[in-house]
Amino acid sequence: MTAPYRAALTGLGAYLPEKVLTNFELEKMVETSDEWIRTRTGIRERHVAAPGQSSSDLALPAAREAIENAGLTVKDIDLIIVATISPDMLFPSTACYLQAKLGATCGAFDMAAACSGFPYAIAIAEGFVKSGLYKNVLVVGAEAITKFINWKDRSTCVLFGDGAGAAVVSRSRDDHGILASNLGADGRESDILQIPAGGSMNPPTEETVKSGLHYLRMAGPELFKIAVKTMEQAVRNVLKHGNLEVKDIACLIPHQANNRILQAVSERLEIDPARVFINVDRYGNMSSASTAVALYEAVKTGAIKRGDYVVLVAFGGGLTWAANLIKW
Repeated sequence: MTAPYRAALTGLGAYLPEKVLTNFELEKMVETSDEWIRTRTGIRERHVAAPGQSSSDLALPAAREAIENAGLTVKDIDLIIVATISPDMLFPSTACYLQAKLGATCGAFDMAAACSGFPYAIAIAEGFVKSGLYKNVLVVGAEAITKFINWKDRSTCVLFGDGAGAAVVSRSRDDHGILASNLGADGRESDILQIPAGGSMNPPTEETVKSGLHYLRMAGPELFKIAVKTMEQAVRNVLKHGNLEVKDIACLIPHQANNRILQAVSERLEIDPARVFINVDRYGNMSSASTAVALYEAVKTGAIKRGDYVVLVAFGGGLTWAANLIKW
């Protein structure tokens, strides 16, 4: 049976912390260089949350902008979903803190799919809207991930940045909107990218703190191969669901992990690099906020126009991967 509604992204928003940390500043903090970072990652700078600035603080202005751009008020929002792996606390959820700051009265919950969080959350919101249960769902990817980074570990500290991006997913009865989503995971590879301590497996202790187990850890070479393969396949799978081909994509928005991964994915898909949106040079890897902020900028700069086929694709710890096919 055909669903009575289609889900469309009706409003977007983004927010970046004021503090910008350049590669030259990192040279004074850890054994690295601007050339080394740019050559291996393509990153020049990243934004860093201020002390006392949490993920919900980053999410708030992005959410307000998305709601305003959708032509709605907070009272129109039926549900809030926050994708994050750097929550304000283990609980209550960051979504509940955001709800209170917005003055909303709807349901709210967090979801964790690491860097795949925003596309995952878009797929979840699509389901709620298409079912008819909710009319307007606010989706936010928000991360203050640098608070979990070891600034003495050059293999990770040069990669990450903080920020938030938001979208309102609403009912649409025309042929525009979210056409398909593809979600995947492989828990067998969970050791490749993780924060080992802080949960029930390794509760916080003096020893876990001394051992640096509350910092993000990553096996870069292994992750690179899997990231390229899974993102390519996720794009092909979501296009298949929509009966489209790579040549039909007007704008591909991949997770902004590092430039070498983006180039490898583009080459495997054989897509014109001009149709791949990249902003990793200015923001680094913002985990679940990356694709959200990139989508916002792609629309704002005119890289995406009405009627274009757009694909969001991401991979992250879990391991997880996800793609959304959208007719703008």
